[in-house]
Amino acid sequence: MHRAVMVPVAAAMLLLAACGGGGADTTAGTRPSQADQGQAAKKIALFLPESKTTRYEAFDRPLFEAKVKALCATCEILYSNADQDAAKQQQQVEAAMTQGANVLVLDAVDAAAVAPLVNQAKQKQIPVIAYDRLISGIDYAYYVSFNNVRVGEMQGQALLDALDAKGTTAKGEIVMIHGSPTDPSSADYKKGAKSVLDGKVKVGREFDTPDWSPDKAQQEMEQAITALGRDRIVGVLSANDGMAGGAIAAMKRAGYASLPPITGQDAELAAIQRILTGEQHMTIYLDIRAEAEKSAELAVALANGQTPQAPTKVNNGAADIPAFLLDPIPVTADKVKDTIVKDRFYTVEQICTAEVKAACEKNGIQ
Repeated sequence: MHRAVMVPVAAAMLLLAACGGGGADTTAGTRPSQADQGQAAKKIALFLPESKTTRYEAFDRPLFEAKVKALCATCEILYSNADQDAAKQQQQVEAAMTQGANVLVLDAVDAAAVAPLVNQAKQKQIPVIAYDRLISGIDYAYYVSFNNVRVGEMQGQALLDALDAKGTTAKGEIVMIHGSPTDPSSADYKKGAKSVLDGKVKVGREFDTPDWSPDKAQQEMEQAITALGRDRIVGVLSANDGMAGGAIAAMKRAGYASLPPITGQDAELAAIQRILTGEQHMTIYLDIRAEAEKSAELAVALANGQTPQAPTKVNNGAADIPAFLLDPIPVTADKVKDTIVKDRFYTVEQICTAEVKAACEKNGIQ
């Protein structure tokens, strides 16, 4: 979910215009698909890892599908969600290849274990785009994501600033709730956060949370409260909003009179409301529209035999992968209006329910 990192309007118009005719093969949509020329329709397969995190079904999938259809009306989209099951995702990918998929866009459940799947695709000459999570151990066409280390840096700095403002930086300990150990992005978020916080705050408890599960995050926070004592915890570094919600539930259950600062990511609607009412300190707004649409553009280009140039490369341990990395945006209560609302990520009506109305008015959201 992001912010003003949207694909420039002029570039998008150029892409759409190019879909209807000839032109230089420099980006997606610069010539009609083979399907539009009377040949077999191209099949583009999109694989998402889970549905517990709101973004995948609410944003990634519909945005990706809409962009593909805008660029290639006759392209067929093969969609699968693995529900956080790596074996299930393997079956889904193999089924899509059997069905004749021309391009695979893969957000891996276990990004460190899918190299054999990518190798199968390579043998069938099916290009692969690693979506959101970097696949390691093998070469492939593209990687589209965000600057994940920067995400962690922003979370860490926001938490540190909040602790400094409250004067509690050296008066207690923080709890760090990281994401799934099978998601390489989690390691990047952790790396970024620690680069800011190490040596400046004391970490009382630290967890790697399977499946990014809010329920498991709640259990982890309960363990931390039991081990450290309620009054010793001065802040929580949560890698995303879902887990922040779980941690907040644990703290409420433990009887906190006021909640310590807690971070998040994904700009989930419930998190934006918590930020406005003061229960959550901040979130990271990721421009999922830009991520999904760029991936769709690349998928259509690859299906048409084109290879757009990427602005950078990321080493995955086996190769330098052509990459498109988008910038994250930190959002606190005073930034909601100029980011989430301005970009129409959510409407005022969606955000400002009866329970949040006063907080919306306080922050100029009406």
